[in-house]
Amino acid sequence: RTGLDRFERAFPKRWTGARIGLVGHPASIDAGLAHASEILQCSRKVRLRALFGPQHGLLGQTQDNMVEWEGFRDPFTRLPVFSLYGAVRKPRPEWLRGLDLLVVDLQDAGSRYYTFIWTLALCLEACAEAGKAIVVLDRPNPIGGALVEGPVLDPAYASFVGLKPLPVRHGMTIGEIARYLHGRYYPDADLDVVPMEGWARGYGFRRTGLPWVMPSPNLPTPDTALVYPGMCLLEGTNLSE
Repeated sequence: RTGLDRFERAFPKRWTGARIGLVGHPASIDAGLAHASEILQCSRKVRLRALFGPQHGLLGQTQDNMVEWEGFRDPFTRLPVFSLYGAVRKPRPEWLRGLDLLVVDLQDAGSRYYTFIWTLALCLEACAEAGKAIVVLDRPNPIGGALVEGPVLDPAYASFVGLKPLPVRHGMTIGEIARYLHGRYYPDADLDVVPMEGWARGYGFRRTGLPWVMPSPNLPTPDTALVYPGMCLLEGTNLSE
C-alpha cells in the first residue's frame, strides 16, 4: 500500500482542512488506478487548490526528453497547473501563496539522473523559503532498495540530473530521499512522509502487486527502470540507446 493508498488513514492530522497543491504525474495513482488529483479533490481532509507537474508534464504530455512545457488549466479539476519543467524548475513564491502545503506523489525510477527526485528537492527548498509545509506520499523504488551501485555525484558537476551527492543506483524510496534531503540540505523545511505499508527492500516492482503506470513516456515497464541506471549513461556519449 503506497502513501496515496494510505492517504485517508495516515495523512497527518495537523493538516486536516489544509489548502494544498499536488505535485504529481501520470503514475500518481492508487491501487485501483484512481489518480491522486481525483482522490485529493474528493477528500474531506484537504482542499486541493493547485496542481504542479515535473518533467514530461502532469499528464505525461511531453514525450521527448528535455522538452519544456508551460502551465495550463486542468480541464477535469478546473485547477491551475504549474510547470516545474518550464521557465523555472522550482515553485515560484506566488504559486505557493494561498497554499498551506505541497503534497508530493511521484513514482521515482531508482536512478540518480531521473529528475523527479530533484523536483522534490526544489520543492523542499521552495517550501522552506516560503514557510510552507510539504508532505511526501511514499512509493516503492521499482528496482528495489537492497542494492546501491555506481559512483557518488561530484558536487562540482551538479545539474538537474543530479543536484546532490547520491550514487547512480541510490536504493531509496522517494520518501527516504525526502528525509535524506531534509536532514542534510533543507532542515528548515516542515516535512512529513506518509509511509508505505508492506514493502520490503528486496522487492522488485512486480512483487508489490501494484499496477505499473508509466511515470514518464519512455519508461513503459518495470524492466525499463531496471536497465535505466546503466543505459542512461549512453546519453552522455555519441551513441544512441
